[in-house]
Amino acid sequence: MELSFMELLVLALASFRLTRLIVYDKITEKIRSPFFDELEEENDDGEKEVYLIPKKGGIRGFIGELLSCYWCTGIWTSIFLCIIYIFYSSKSVPIIVILAVAGLAAIIETILQKILNE
Repeated sequence: MELSFMELLVLALASFRLTRLIVYDKITEKIRSPFFDELEEENDDGEKEVYLIPKKGGIRGFIGELLSCYWCTGIWTSIFLCIIYIFYSSKSVPIIVILAVAGLAAIIETILQKILNE
């Protein structure tokens, strides 16, 4: 199967957005929490900072390591999206397009924030 440039771009944007959703977004925090321990430290200004450390060992540790690595999670989301696109195209296209549009919107918003805050 050969992908057009547009299909590749849409899949890339969808993977970008799905990866960010899984690794960083607040809405998926509850899903990630069983795989991390919280470490609270005080910085030089006396403010408390919370760090998420992947749990040690076992399946929770493995998933915690995976979820703490944007690049690792990105590989798996890309594999997932490509498989559902190839084998379940008619049902997966709406989800992939929504993720791609959200990904592009996030990129545009980030660029605008950088421009406006300069």
